[in-house]
Amino acid sequence: MHFSQLKWLLMQLAAVILITGTVAGWQARRVDQSALKNADRGTEWLTYGHTYSEQRYSTLKQIDITNVGRLGLLWSFEVGEGGGNQEATPLFANGVLYGITNWSITFAVDARTGKEIWRYDPQVVRGGVRLCCGVISRGIALYEGKVIVPVLDGRLVALDAATGKVLWSVVTVPKENSENYSFTMAPRVYKGKILIGTAGAEFAPFRGYLAAFDVNNGKELWRFYTVPGDPSKPFENKAMKAAAKTWSGEWWKYGGGGSIWDGLAYDPDADLVYVGTGNGLPWPQEIRQGKGSPRLDNLYIDSILAIDIDKGQLKWHYQCTPGDEWDYDAIQHLMLADIPINGRNRKVIMQVNKNGYFYVLDRITGEFISAEPVAPVSWASGMDPKTGRPKINPDAYYSSEKGVTVSPLQAHNTSQMAFNPATGLVYVPIAAASTFSFTATDNFQIVPGVQSLGLRGPGERGPAPPMSVPQAYGPVRPGQRGILSAWDPATQKERWFAPAGGNSGGGALSTAGNLVFQVAPTGRLMAYTADKGEKLLDIASGQIGGMGPPMTYVLDGKQYIAFMGGIGAPPGPGAVAPPFAPPQGFAPVTGEPTAAAAQRGQAPPLPRGAPPQGPAPVRPRLYVYTLDSPQR
Repeated sequence: MHFSQLKWLLMQLAAVILITGTVAGWQARRVDQSALKNADRGTEWLTYGHTYSEQRYSTLKQIDITNVGRLGLLWSFEVGEGGGNQEATPLFANGVLYGITNWSITFAVDARTGKEIWRYDPQVVRGGVRLCCGVISRGIALYEGKVIVPVLDGRLVALDAATGKVLWSVVTVPKENSENYSFTMAPRVYKGKILIGTAGAEFAPFRGYLAAFDVNNGKELWRFYTVPGDPSKPFENKAMKAAAKTWSGEWWKYGGGGSIWDGLAYDPDADLVYVGTGNGLPWPQEIRQGKGSPRLDNLYIDSILAIDIDKGQLKWHYQCTPGDEWDYDAIQHLMLADIPINGRNRKVIMQVNKNGYFYVLDRITGEFISAEPVAPVSWASGMDPKTGRPKINPDAYYSSEKGVTVSPLQAHNTSQMAFNPATGLVYVPIAAASTFSFTATDNFQIVPGVQSLGLRGPGERGPAPPMSVPQAYGPVRPGQRGILSAWDPATQKERWFAPAGGNSGGGALSTAGNLVFQVAPTGRLMAYTADKGEKLLDIASGQIGGMGPPMTYVLDGKQYIAFMGGIGAPPGPGAVAPPFAPPQGFAPVTGEPTAAAAQRGQAPPLPRGAPPQGPAPVRPRLYVYTLDSPQR
């Protein structure tokens, strides 16, 4: 063979080997079930809570207590025009950062350069979907070369992760009253199934559910409703038949509520998916069940559910607030961990609820282990230690003839918490003290496009009913509002707290560098020692609200911290819900009242539009920090 021919063949062979090696390397980095199951061992951030257990803990420790003070901004990227909070956690895989912003606009960014690779706008009709709490999205999912996008209007879309091209798109919400249903939670992919729940329980009629879809084509595999339907029709399963016994009146005409919009976790060994459910609809029992009806539990509102991942059948449930009428959703962050309690290693699921309690349950059986208040609580006087059923204070109930002021307003909501196995602590942003007043309306009507809460509005005629104020118990931290609490779930005691944060906005991240990172609702990035709570870092992002939780990853041997934040220009009138005219004398609620009240005092509100000579609002951005950044 001639030398030139041999040289050419050797070059061909080398090219084949190089291409094969590259493809093999790419395949080794595929985001599949194995990668997700073992995410805690990797250096990427592949799913919303980092792992199936949703601990938001990373074994990375290049950034630690000795050098975190050298952290600085490397680059930032404008994610969109805004219109709402940034509540999503960016995902990182194969050198690319993926995110979702207001109006379900999804993007991919080169993590080395901060340059946009692609952008997908699902063109949500502004005014075509009813949203209780803004045009927000909490996240996306990655799986086998796909980016799974939950669209506000109820579509589920799969994009090519490399190009952003649409691979498939399906409408998942019911055809009837479809505008009442929306996707705001981050989907997860377990065993090739996309899991996601629907939001919208403030718009009647609405019946909540969790559903599973085939990741390859969007076909619905199963659906589990959170509340029973019309009892004159066959029940979907035994769980719905049992739940119907805990309802009275004609609840199905309102739908019942029970929306799902945050907490989700998965135990691959037990093959159980865990989900938290929202409040009943309407809020007051007097309206939901009918005047004079007994106070029933109304399953499965305000509950933590364990569902078989393959069959979609209920395995166990625990109801945090039976018969709730104070908007105490149980949708908050769900976290799995193995914890030694009283000399015994327990497989637990944990949640810090709106209602003020830190819950620890056995995640295999649903057995109640413990619950203690993290903030003053007055709606209940304690817990039955055997059953875990709250001792509801009789004075906490209300009607159209008697109001009540209860604690808490929302001890914990959407602000994400984190766990550190070395310290055994859960780091949870909470409202240290809060109250809210409830009185039922005596003129309830379902009005399309108007939130059907059932509370007395400020414009209702007649004298205001008398108010009761039940006595509260639980930890009191004088002078504190929003805090980051380091809580020991084994002993149900607080180890330390830092005076920053709150029940909604931002969130926490913990790492093996003995660090807890926190993004506060006011736009600051902070870091504390995980064991003692000593503050080591406090820097301004440039935003003053609308913050999302932090995450971390390694690229080219270097560790980074990233998060999204900013509100930008709020949407114009009619952009969130169609401006339907309510009947005369009806006082509509323009946003979930407890959610709106929870934000007071946590972050300066952005103006409803910049004045002609004033500066334009800062648009939402993705921020990436690292050690010894040139921008420090």
